[in-house]
Amino acid sequence: MEGWFATDADAISLQCWDQEVLLPGGHGLMVRGYRPVINTLAKGLDIRLGHRYAYLCFSSKCYEHGSTFRLLVLIQALLLRVVEIVRHWNRVEVTVSNGKTFVADAAVITVPLGVLKSNTIKFEPRLPEWKEEAIRELSVGVENKIVLHFSEVFWPNVEFLGVVSSTTYGCSYFLNLHKATGHAVLVYMPAGRLACDIEKMSDEAAAQFAFSQLKKILPNAAEPLNYLVSHWGSDENTLGSYTFDGVGKPRDLYEKLRIPVDNLFFAGEATSVQYTGTVHGAFSTGEMAAEECRMRVLEKFRELDMLEMCHPMAEQTATVSVPLLISRL
Repeated sequence: MEGWFATDADAISLQCWDQEVLLPGGHGLMVRGYRPVINTLAKGLDIRLGHRYAYLCFSSKCYEHGSTFRLLVLIQALLLRVVEIVRHWNRVEVTVSNGKTFVADAAVITVPLGVLKSNTIKFEPRLPEWKEEAIRELSVGVENKIVLHFSEVFWPNVEFLGVVSSTTYGCSYFLNLHKATGHAVLVYMPAGRLACDIEKMSDEAAAQFAFSQLKKILPNAAEPLNYLVSHWGSDENTLGSYTFDGVGKPRDLYEKLRIPVDNLFFAGEATSVQYTGTVHGAFSTGEMAAEECRMRVLEKFRELDMLEMCHPMAEQTATVSVPLLISRL
């Protein structure tokens, strides 16, 4: 439960913990990660990297009015930071830390909930109270990954190896990547306070701690060759892993976070009522925000048939093939 919700058991809502809708089908693992999906979806888009929140900028033209509608989609990236978002009745201005300002008719904001909660982005004018309440009251958890690479496999051919403890604090598990990838790799997955405490360690110390947990299960475990450690809770670009149902928190907070404010549209896993904390939740709310933004364009220009997306792929009807490799565990 703690791994599923990325928090401690005493923080999970007993009333709402089982409200998430599970998709049908077996459990699978993206062997090559999400890069093939991202690269395919990004084809033909004007993407501005080198910012803490990247910009996907594209235009739609309304022939009758001879004007172009420009949209900014703010997602997570690196380096510069978005410091201010100013909304006007007819445009949005997004300023980054080097002083540069991007101007568009609308913006879709998909930055992580942890970043929104940190108030590092100034909204001018301030967001409505109900929106600020949703940001403030929603709960974001931390679950990290400590990847251990070994010279050979010495563990059983199972999907998970659980770490049993006398307290919930010490409970965690290992994900067996050998079963899916063929590589001798185990991933230690601590959550909640344990994950936050491990983030205070050096990467070497964190890997040693993970290995000590493995030796509790398999005393004859061999030393790992190398390791990789995530820091989702303290990384300033995330400040958490994903959202969970907190004790005493109403379910309508997710919808309040999703509802647009003028020409600002919101998407991401924290805005999904049914699929909170998931990639498909983030993707589906992104599609919803895009459709709401499209309808705003149509309403603005009062033209239902003359809107043309200025996108290199717009006139192509063939389905794009995504080079995915999915392992059924």
